[in-house]
Amino acid sequence: MNITIKTLFFISICLFFTACASDDDRPQNMTEKELYEAAQDDLSNESFQSAVRTLQLLEARYPFGPYAEQSQLEIIYAHYRAFEPEAAIAAADRFLRLHPQHPNVDYAYYIKGLANYAEGEGALDRFLPTDMTMRDPGAALQSFEDFRQLLIRFPDSTYASDAKARMLYLRARLARYEINAANYYFKRGSYVAAANRGLYVVENFSQTPAVSDALAVMVQAYQLLGLDELANDSFLVLKTNYPSHPSINEDGTFRDEFTIAANEKSWLNKITFGLLDHKAPPIFDNRAEYLAR
Repeated sequence: MNITIKTLFFISICLFFTACASDDDRPQNMTEKELYEAAQDDLSNESFQSAVRTLQLLEARYPFGPYAEQSQLEIIYAHYRAFEPEAAIAAADRFLRLHPQHPNVDYAYYIKGLANYAEGEGALDRFLPTDMTMRDPGAALQSFEDFRQLLIRFPDSTYASDAKARMLYLRARLARYEINAANYYFKRGSYVAAANRGLYVVENFSQTPAVSDALAVMVQAYQLLGLDELANDSFLVLKTNYPSHPSINEDGTFRDEFTIAANEKSWLNKITFGLLDHKAPPIFDNRAEYLAR
């Protein structure tokens, strides 16, 4: 087994250095224009890894040539299309730092936003259905900020319209993440934290589909905390604006079975510290109803 591992390791090292050596496999007498045209051919043929190598080679051989800045810009796109979001983000940051006044700097912001947009996805997420609202929202937050900077600095950019559409999606995704967090806090019995998550959505992500769930979260959490006035106020807003929400009974009352169960625990639940005879915590998720409309 040890021999096999060593052999595989040796092969991997050889392949790595072979790949590195191939970065400089272009003829040494190729001009800057020829290298740039070769990179354009790679991009047109969707050979993005090859395009990255050619553009890096162009910059290394001709760092002050007329194609250097354009190569730095296009390598951002090549990394992004090669499913290398981290490299694309790093290349975009470098370009923005070196060429803040470049006429196409809006493009760097846009591709950086797209790279962060895809950063949270795993290799299999592109092919399998995945609920991205269950993932860490860091990349989504950064993507939103990238697109926001694009719109602030270049409101008339060619990419502004698409950036706005993606920001709407990201707001909905970030709001749903907060609801998922609130559902988790219900499971842990952290009702104050759950209420705060719901309030955060209402205050910061208005006009997203998650707002109705956020109000239901607040009603449930306030009931569990014994804050009846706050619960009633939240429920009034929920019932007025979202009368068909799943948490509202046919008679117009709130489904408070969990509140009752939480406050009236059985002796078996108490002696087993909630491990047995426990009521499942609420899970607020109105997405199925919203998509059915």
